[in-house]
Amino acid sequence: MRGRGATSPSNSHRWASRTGTTCCVREGREWGIGGGKWPDGQAVPARRISDMTQLPILVAAANLTKSPSNVRTVSDAVADAQLEANIAAKGVRQNLIGVPVSRKKGHYRIIAGGRRLDAVHRLIDKGVFGDDYQLAVLVLGNAKDAIETSLEENFFNLTMNPADTCRAFQDIIESEGKTPEDVAKRFGLTERFVRSRLRLADLAEPVFEALRNGEITLDIAVAYASSSDRARQAETFELLKDGYYRANVNEIRRQLAEHTYVGNDPKALLVGRAAYIEAGGRVDLDLFTDSTTERWIDGDILNRLVADKMAVAAEAMREREGFAEIRVLPSTHVTYNDTWDLRPLRGETPPLTEQQQARLEEIEVELEAANEAYEEAEEENATEIANRVEALEAEYRAIEKPVPVLTDEQKAGALAYVVIGHDGEPRLHEQLYVAPVEQDETHEPDDDGEDGDDSGDPVITSGKPAYSQRLSQELAEMKSELVRVHIASDPGFALDLGTFWMVDKATRRYGGSDLATELKADKPWSALTGFQSVTQAAEEWSKIDEALDRNWIEAGDACARYDAFCALPDEARAAWLAWAIARTLHAVVAGRDGEDFIDHLGTKLEIDVAAWWRPTANNYFDRLSSKAAILAHLEEIGGKELSSRYGASKKHDLATSAEKIFAGSVPIEADLREAALTWVPDVMRFTRPDIQIEAQPANDLSVPGGEDKLAQAA
Repeated sequence: MRGRGATSPSNSHRWASRTGTTCCVREGREWGIGGGKWPDGQAVPARRISDMTQLPILVAAANLTKSPSNVRTVSDAVADAQLEANIAAKGVRQNLIGVPVSRKKGHYRIIAGGRRLDAVHRLIDKGVFGDDYQLAVLVLGNAKDAIETSLEENFFNLTMNPADTCRAFQDIIESEGKTPEDVAKRFGLTERFVRSRLRLADLAEPVFEALRNGEITLDIAVAYASSSDRARQAETFELLKDGYYRANVNEIRRQLAEHTYVGNDPKALLVGRAAYIEAGGRVDLDLFTDSTTERWIDGDILNRLVADKMAVAAEAMREREGFAEIRVLPSTHVTYNDTWDLRPLRGETPPLTEQQQARLEEIEVELEAANEAYEEAEEENATEIANRVEALEAEYRAIEKPVPVLTDEQKAGALAYVVIGHDGEPRLHEQLYVAPVEQDETHEPDDDGEDGDDSGDPVITSGKPAYSQRLSQELAEMKSELVRVHIASDPGFALDLGTFWMVDKATRRYGGSDLATELKADKPWSALTGFQSVTQAAEEWSKIDEALDRNWIEAGDACARYDAFCALPDEARAAWLAWAIARTLHAVVAGRDGEDFIDHLGTKLEIDVAAWWRPTANNYFDRLSSKAAILAHLEEIGGKELSSRYGASKKHDLATSAEKIFAGSVPIEADLREAALTWVPDVMRFTRPDIQIEAQPANDLSVPGGEDKLAQAA
């Protein structure tokens, strides 16, 4: 029996050639030539027909086979099933392209459209189409073009943008009144796939446009669709789009899920779905979630409802148990930060009764028997025995170590915590604590000079509230946030503050914790032991260091030092900033990370190395590994003629001579002397041919003494 779309092409005209052909020949008659009409009355574009040299013909599918010239040899089972479903519903709308089979009239080998032909053959085998099902085939006049034509057919297919697919599914459902199930069946897809694409179609506009423009991948878009809160999607996208985690699907999901809860979360179980929705809470639903996995996206509403229910439960427990204080924790456990400053309350362990002692002996016998049975048991029974052993051991531990018993007096001075059980029920935490005692400031000590309270807890006056460590840290974070945002909004203030932080730590041998910052300008560690530079740069650095205004250093505590530093003239503060930044620069060995950047800085600063540093026997020549290396340097400036003059010298003497030559203190030819005075070994050069620096005014330190000259010019 034929299914939908089983109508034979003899009664259908829905096909079109990829080459522009938009009509067919049937029973020797042509439709639409010269601007005519199709049988359904639609006009045929005459201008395209005028370009055609041949029209498709109708051929029985049984007379069509795939050509060996078809370049597509690998297909995809899922895509083939989707194509088959589409053809079953709508027929083949595009003609195939084939070449005649020699000595078999009316038979053709298909070089373009092989997947459509295979789908039709499968539908005929399933009885969806009849055995006489016909297809439109455009017959090539020249079989030599078969491979090229097949490649054209497959090579230029462009996969749809996923954003367009999403909106297309949405338009079909909205305009044609279809369901996701209808669309899935129509295109050979799973209903889950269609629904996932429909969910993408409802993405926040910035996210959807990023998908359409190829700025994010489909996987990233799916991660954003994990929440139906479009405002939250847009907020998260804006937060992450330029950051390191912009393509991290796990981080995207985490950000979206922040302050939301799943249906089986203890908080959700405590409040209940009906109460949450009644309070205005929203639930993120889809076809594949249930009451335990659905996501409750209004965490603020849920937390408010939890606080209300926990407060009621805590008050009821306080009245029932008689505790001095009960604190509510909207979580499943009590953390160290909640109890670090509290002393655990120890009750008395009750002695075992005769019945309990007898039960322990029974459990020991049962455990021994169970262990023996486990060793001989078959695999299918081993699990059951192991579970029994585990239950017996748990019972034994519970009897052996009973819950300590508190007296009424202890309860009256106890602090208890109420938490949420994993089943969503409020419960008392098993550990009780000694309740802090608030003592009036006018409280008088006993005659022996000691406070009458011997609990050992710190005395907390009524004038100051008791803060837990967690609360204290949270308050400190919020307080620091206020300062951070104001510093960040005032670059001038930040510059002075940052400079002070760095130089204050750098000028003090110990301390720094009173500055409340991680910023520092430490001098880098050096692998050289006992090295003392005697270069002109070292001398200049000493001058810069000595010229710094240090009047603020001894002003007092951190606050006083900071105020005194800010009172310095602009030039003095700027000098401290430059000093602090400069001292952090590392010495990078040639070939290691950082060398290129140091060279780049030297080039931008236009440092004249030859004017600042000259090679000497002590700092360079005598340290080279061989005499030949020194001669090679001489050859660089004077060729073989100069190096041969000193070829007979011993290495130490040669090093001394080289120092004098490169210092210009040896009478040699003028051109050689000029070259020697500007020469430095490659390892000391900053010049990098791969960058160009715009001409700048002469740097005040590009040559020795430049700072003084600049001051004189001013």
